[in-house]
Amino acid sequence: MTNLGDLEIFVKVAVTGSMSAAAKSLGISPAVVSKRIKRLEEQLGTRLLQRTTRQIGMTDAGKGFYDRIANVLTGIEEAEQFVSGRSTEIVGNLRISAPTSFGRMHIAPHLTAFMQAHPHLSIDLMLSDDFTDIIAEGYDVAIRISELKDSSLVARKLVQVRRILCASPSYIARHGAPEGMEDLAKHHCLTAHNGEPWRLEGPRGPLVYRPAGRLNTNSSEVVREAVIAGLGIALRSTWDIGSELKEGRLVRVMPEYEGSRNVSVSAVYPSRRHLPSKVRAFIEYLGELYGPVPYWERPSHKQSIISERA
Repeated sequence: MTNLGDLEIFVKVAVTGSMSAAAKSLGISPAVVSKRIKRLEEQLGTRLLQRTTRQIGMTDAGKGFYDRIANVLTGIEEAEQFVSGRSTEIVGNLRISAPTSFGRMHIAPHLTAFMQAHPHLSIDLMLSDDFTDIIAEGYDVAIRISELKDSSLVARKLVQVRRILCASPSYIARHGAPEGMEDLAKHHCLTAHNGEPWRLEGPRGPLVYRPAGRLNTNSSEVVREAVIAGLGIALRSTWDIGSELKEGRLVRVMPEYEGSRNVSVSAVYPSRRHLPSKVRAFIEYLGELYGPVPYWERPSHKQSIISERA
């Protein structure tokens, strides 16, 4: 009889594509993972994994074995939970990667409710604006703000990102409100990363505008603070400035223009197969929390908008 633990280790290596990542996720050493995989291959009489100096892939036999064993392991786990009376209980450790600002503003404040609902679950939340290789680094799920592209990873869209042009009332009082794209050249436009272009959707379709201003920074959070302080006009995501819009600390300008609609907040994870219940529960929790109209866009009172007639 094949050792069940060996099967679980094989599935984890197959999903992560790395013995070190699998070992980190399982809390054991890479040497133990290698030894257990070797024992499984010897027992089955075939090679399951193709090892190279740079990565690990599955052989044809390994792919066929994985396709058949992953769902079996899921069934065993569900059966054990049912017998032990834990069929609806989420347990274990959930490792999450998320962008710094979004994670601080829209994930961290909501962890308390999620963890109270699942008292036997622990969470590792790591915030970084660098691209995270969730497989190599052993994450269960990553929250990403980007265009959805073809990938070996599975992505579930949580909410559409809306980006608008905005400024502080004090800036508008000093400089007036722009009425069209040609007016932006007369204003201080705030952007990060050496004048990152604004990709906009307007009445005549998509366009690209290259803003110019006196502030140069590599930090989006610096731009956020600068626009709130009245230094100029910025293109910001509504999740980032929702509170300031509701409070009147920022107002929208040129409302007929918005940022490109191809960007969304998505949950990304390695595979549809053998998706742990803890990952599924977290993704569903965020989906219900953010959509279909995210709370940062639900006005508590009438928001001020500077239109082209202002």
